[in-house]
Amino acid sequence: MIEDIVISMKDDMVKTLMEMIPIVAISPESGGKGELDRANFLEGKLREIGPDVLERVDARDDKGFIRPNIIAKIFGENRDKTIWIVAHMDTVPEGDRSLWDGDPFKPYIKDGKIYGRGSEDNGQSLVGALYAFKAVKVSGVRPKNSIGIILVSDEEMGSRYGLDYVVNNYKFGEKDEFLVPDSGNENGSEIEISEKGILWFSITVNGKQGHASRPDLSLNAHRIALDLASRIDKRLHEKYDRKDEIFIPPYSTFEPTKREANVQNINTIPGKDVFYFDCRILPAYSIDDVIDDVKKICSRVEKRTGAKIDFTVVQRADSAGTTDINSEIVQKLLNVLREKRGIEPKLIGIGGGTCAAILRRKGFPAVVWSTLDPVEHSPNEYCKIENLVNDAVVFAIIYTL
Repeated sequence: MIEDIVISMKDDMVKTLMEMIPIVAISPESGGKGELDRANFLEGKLREIGPDVLERVDARDDKGFIRPNIIAKIFGENRDKTIWIVAHMDTVPEGDRSLWDGDPFKPYIKDGKIYGRGSEDNGQSLVGALYAFKAVKVSGVRPKNSIGIILVSDEEMGSRYGLDYVVNNYKFGEKDEFLVPDSGNENGSEIEISEKGILWFSITVNGKQGHASRPDLSLNAHRIALDLASRIDKRLHEKYDRKDEIFIPPYSTFEPTKREANVQNINTIPGKDVFYFDCRILPAYSIDDVIDDVKKICSRVEKRTGAKIDFTVVQRADSAGTTDINSEIVQKLLNVLREKRGIEPKLIGIGGGTCAAILRRKGFPAVVWSTLDPVEHSPNEYCKIENLVNDAVVFAIIYTL
C-alpha cells in the first residue's frame, strides 16, 4: 500500500530535509548566490529514484547566475496526462539573526519540529513531494497517469527565472494538472483555488529641502507625502469595496508599507520622500483602474502643492482567475482529505501569490494545498515532522489515483 511505503520513509525524509537546509538557496537579488548548489543536491536525490525523465530547464539571470529548474517524470499507463507537484527550492534570507534561537542554517529537531530557514517554506512540501514521487517508483505499480515533480527557483522574488521561465520553455500536455503545496493552514482543511491580483507601487514626492525654521523657503516633501498617502488609502478603500467570501480576507487590501529614509537630522525639511503601497486586488477589479485612480490623485496633489510626484509600478501580477472546482485535481484532493483526514475541506482564495497563478494564466487547473503552521519567513521557522509525513501520504495517493 502506497501509504505504508511513504510512512516507512519517515527517517529518510527527515534526514534529507536536515541535509538540504544548510545548502543556502537565497536569491541574488536578496544578497545570496542562488539555488544551484541545492538543485545539484536534489538532482542527485532524483537520480537515485530513477525516473523515466529527468531534465533541467535552467535560466540565467541579469546578474549572470544560473537559476536551476528540475523536471522529473514517471510514465503512467496514460502518457497523455501528467499530475505534477510544484515546489520551490529558494528561500528568503534569515533576517535578524538575534531573533533566532540557533543558527538558521544549522537545523535541529525539538518537540517533533525541524527548525531552520526554509524548513517549512518550501522545504517541508518539497521533501514530502520528493518522497511521494519515490514511493510510487518503489511500489512498482504503474500509475494511471504519468506523474511529475517540478523543483523551481526564484519563487520568492516573482518566479521570472523559475516556473514562469519553465512554462515558456517546456511543453506540458494540454490535459496536465498541478498541485502547488506552498500555502495552507494548520489542519490542511483549506484548498486554494484562486488568488487576488497583486500591485506594488512606489510614489516619490520631490519638494525643496531647507531649514526647519524657514518652511516659507522650502517645500516639505514629507508633509505632502503624508497627505497623498492618506488620500490614496481613503480613495482605494472607498471605491474598491466589493467582497468575495471565498477569499481570506474577503476584500481587496491596500496597505501603505515601506517608507524610505529622507533626511538624517530633525531640523531639516525633506526635499524628497518615497513611500510604497502593497495592494491585493479581487479578480472582479482591474489593476489598470487602480493605477489610473492613483495617478489622478497624484496629479491633483502635484498641481495643488507645486511638488513633482513620480509614480512607479514595482510589481504587478494580474489575477489569473479561479480553478474550476470540477477539475480532476480539485476533486481528487477533496476526496482524499475527506477519506484520510476526516475533514470537509474549504475552497478558498488568498491574497498571497504562488506559482499556481502562473499555471492558471496558461489555462492549467492548479490547486494550492499543504498542512502548515504560519511560520514562513519568520525567525525560528519550523516544519512539523508529522505534517511532512502526512502530507507526503496525500501527495502519493493523489499521484496514484
